[in-house]
Amino acid sequence: MDDFVRRTVSIDDVEKTVYVSGAGPAVILMPEMPGISPDVVRFARWIRAAGCAIYLPSLFGVDGAYPLAEARETVVRRACVSAEFRAFAGGGTSPVVRWLRGLARLAHAECGGPGVGAVGLCFTGNFALTMALEPAVIAPVVNHPSLPLDDPGGLEISDEDATAVAERVARDGLQVLAYRFEKDSWCTGQRFAAYRALLGDAFDGRVLDAETANPDPPPFFRDVVGCAHSVVTAHLVDQDGHPTLQARDEILAFLTERLRTRPE
Repeated sequence: MDDFVRRTVSIDDVEKTVYVSGAGPAVILMPEMPGISPDVVRFARWIRAAGCAIYLPSLFGVDGAYPLAEARETVVRRACVSAEFRAFAGGGTSPVVRWLRGLARLAHAECGGPGVGAVGLCFTGNFALTMALEPAVIAPVVNHPSLPLDDPGGLEISDEDATAVAERVARDGLQVLAYRFEKDSWCTGQRFAAYRALLGDAFDGRVLDAETANPDPPPFFRDVVGCAHSVVTAHLVDQDGHPTLQARDEILAFLTERLRTRPE
């Protein structure tokens, strides 16, 4: 990650490491479980090449490492009991989202432009939506959101925040782009239906055939996740015309159109 600047960012007296790179309007890319893997970094570089400044916060795991199956015990269980996250039904909005909204305000102040993009992945998938309570966030992308872990049709959001998000989306004409694989047991069709019920036509949920997923992902995704899940990272196939690469291009187009960027 030598092409990123490692910064310590303090928001509301809470410090976190954030990797920053590129120029243009800002995009906050949140890592998937179990951390900032090389596949997440690759996706960050693609966003940067599309003409965006990338802000990649470290929220859990080992930065820059390929995720091993052992991360289930060392990272996942720790995150599930952390006060920053609400991994299970009934917990409401994860407190870490407040910090992420502050990061979006900071990034917008530093980079300018019409607003900020927010891209969530897996464990952080829904964070991109709840970050939209920050006015600077105008391009939310919700990728294969896995929380709450114990309710396949649930959304990781409090009732109050859900109402506020739906009002903001309707008032400002926001669109929410989302992806999942068919047969994904961590992000089900029931969950996408719940998003649609909350947001109506503003929710653009797209589903890829599970058979198109990378058949040889890193060990954590093979042994722990156990199904086609990570559309633009671990299960992406980097081949022209491939459905997962098309999904990546659609996300980049969504971000650049709303943030009005120019690719490198």
